[in-house]
Amino acid sequence: MADGADGPSLFPLKSGVFVETSSGGDSDAGTPGKKNARGRRRRRGRGKNRALAAVDGAVEQKKASPQAIQAKAILPSAGSGASPARRPQAVPDRVYGALDLGTNNCRLLIVRPTPDGFRVLDAYSRIVRLGEGLATSGRLSEAAMSRAIAALRVCAEKIQRRGVERVRTVATAACRAAENGAEFVELVKARTGLTLDVVTTADEARLAVLGCSPLLDRQCRSVLVFDIGGGSTELIWVEVPVEGVPRIADWTSLPYGVVTLADRYGGVEVPPGTYQAMVDEVSAALGAFAARRPLTPEISARGFHLLGTSGTVTTVAGIHLGLERYDRNKVDGVWVGSEDVVRVTGELLAMDFAARAANPCIGRERADLVLAGCAILEAITQAWPSQRLRVADRGLREGILLSLMNADKARGRRRRGRRGRRKGRGVSTPAAVSTQQG
Repeated sequence: MADGADGPSLFPLKSGVFVETSSGGDSDAGTPGKKNARGRRRRRGRGKNRALAAVDGAVEQKKASPQAIQAKAILPSAGSGASPARRPQAVPDRVYGALDLGTNNCRLLIVRPTPDGFRVLDAYSRIVRLGEGLATSGRLSEAAMSRAIAALRVCAEKIQRRGVERVRTVATAACRAAENGAEFVELVKARTGLTLDVVTTADEARLAVLGCSPLLDRQCRSVLVFDIGGGSTELIWVEVPVEGVPRIADWTSLPYGVVTLADRYGGVEVPPGTYQAMVDEVSAALGAFAARRPLTPEISARGFHLLGTSGTVTTVAGIHLGLERYDRNKVDGVWVGSEDVVRVTGELLAMDFAARAANPCIGRERADLVLAGCAILEAITQAWPSQRLRVADRGLREGILLSLMNADKARGRRRRGRRGRRKGRGVSTPAAVSTQQG
């Protein structure tokens, strides 16, 4: 499911705020004019030589431990004087990039901050199935690594051509689990110049929540955010106070994703018994977290909903909406009722592989994975039977971008504080004047 498949679109960063995006490719839609074009070329020239170097040192972020991620603030409240859409104002002319190499997909997003969020300059998505066969062999196969490196070469070229100055490239479950994961990271560095940061499950969960946090219903006091990936599934319990900052109260990561589950159970022919076996296995794995964070009547009364970010939930939403072609603008942020999730899952189970492949919201590349994803989704909805599921076509990449922008904003505050202290002491140096003017 490629980003920007329907051309220029509006990317909603928070309620009531939409930022125009360019379709994938090379266009800079929404930024016309020769003057702007010359400015872009100058910025690209400045960033070209350091673009790939920025991959290595884009962000000095410590990998969070399971203890550190809990109770971490993730989103300014509506009344706090700050909003997630205004965070990127710190460096408006800087170009940022986020690359997510997952077990199934390789995805890149390149943006420039705007007063209300950010404008997408380029986007790329390619199914590479890096984790294919990993569940049985414990290793990344040569074919899978070749597919991933081919996609990463495209990403490296886009990063350089767009003059990206701040970028983070992450790899997730497949590289964490594979015996030859470190060897693959070195191979990527040699072949593409990109340095992959193999993130912890804690960091992956935090970034996923940060990326889709604008879709939290602030009228609910608790939200279960989940990300069904190719090689793992993250579940994050978020507490939303009446006033103040939502926080991550608890989280877990399951070693079940659409690729690893389909590898073990099969994805082309999925009879009802096989599907139910997948649901039962994931349900058993969810048991400890569900016992720790049950959906009690008291929690339901205070307001609760599910928030899913993954290809599975966006596929279910697209089919529920009856889309003839997948449209991110219609899917991202949509609410789907529990009965509609059950109905769509039943429809998918009744389809054969050819029918699933022909569906415009699935396609041939994902037709053998979608039922594994539905099994994980069903296990989640059985453990937390909410009537409302909100769908997010956003997540890890957007979380990376916001974390980079927030880091730059914090760095700018520290610089201004140092300049203010020097000025207060009556110290005036050429360097200080130069910095202040720049």
